[in-house]
Parts: sequence; structure tokens; C-alpha cells
Amino acid sequence: MKPPHVIFIPVPAQSHIKCMLKLAWLLHHKGLHITFINTESNHKRLFKHGGADGAPGFQFKTIPDGLPSNSDDDETDPNQTLEKVTLYLITHFLDSFLGLVAELETPPTCIICDGFMTFADTISAAEKLKIPIVLYWTLAACGFMAYYQAKVLFDKGVVPFKG
Repeated sequence: MKPPHVIFIPVPAQSHIKCMLKLAWLLHHKGLHITFINTESNHKRLFKHGGADGAPGFQFKTIPDGLPSNSDDDETDPNQTLEKVTLYLITHFLDSFLGLVAELETPPTCIICDGFMTFADTISAAEKLKIPIVLYWTLAACGFMAYYQAKVLFDKGVVPFKG
């Protein structure tokens, strides 16, 4: 029996990728086959800094991000903005992703997608592939507490700040 094949789709931002990558490795260590999807620019950056060493049953794949690939220093390139990548992915992600999945040797059994990545039709992709999708919210504990306590702070008049 083949192990389940999970595709991970993070938001193309460092903290989101790092969080999703940790979960992907944990599931890989439990025996699942993993395909981790990155944008081309983030994939190049991840390999440059040694953070993308694969292992049997764990592969990295890329989708286009619409950014020029001629920059020698992607980290200081002013074209490398999350806004530009997001705008590109809104209209191009679905076709790129479905094309990538069609080329995989093992069909996926599930998608784990960053909860913030739904702007890119990830749910539609799962529906077209007829596989379940899990939205994994990559929010840090401090961010969660800010959202959790926001109503209380408003109700007590602490925010908005006065003066």
C-alpha cells in the first residue's frame, strides 16, 4: 500500500513557508509522501540558503510567480514584493498548479494549503482534483491572541487609542 501523498501550498512569504515546511517534515517523518510547492523566486531563495534539502518521499516543485528571474540578488530586488506575486497568483495559480499536478508521478491524496492562500483558487483546485483540502492557518501565537482579544479591547475602550 502506497503512503498518502500530500501537497503543501504556502503563502509565498518567508514566515508562512517556514511554518508549512515544518509541518510538511513532521508528516514526512510519519511516513507520508510530500510535495512542497513554492514560487520560483522563493524556491531559488530557499535553495540558496540551504533550506530545501529533499529526502526520499519529499520533493520540492515550483510554480511561476511572474517575477523577472534575471536578478542576481533576489533578496534586495525591488520587484520581489508580496503584492506583485499575489496579484500574479490570483490569475495564474490554478492553471500552473493543475499542470504541475498532472506531471507528478504519484497522484495527490490531499492538499494542505495555507489558510491565507485561498485567494489563489486552491479550493477550486482541490475540487477539480476531487481530493480533500485542509486549510492550515500559519498564524503565530501572538497574532492569534491579537485577533482573539480584539473585541475585548474594543469593548473596554482600550482601542482605538486616544490622542
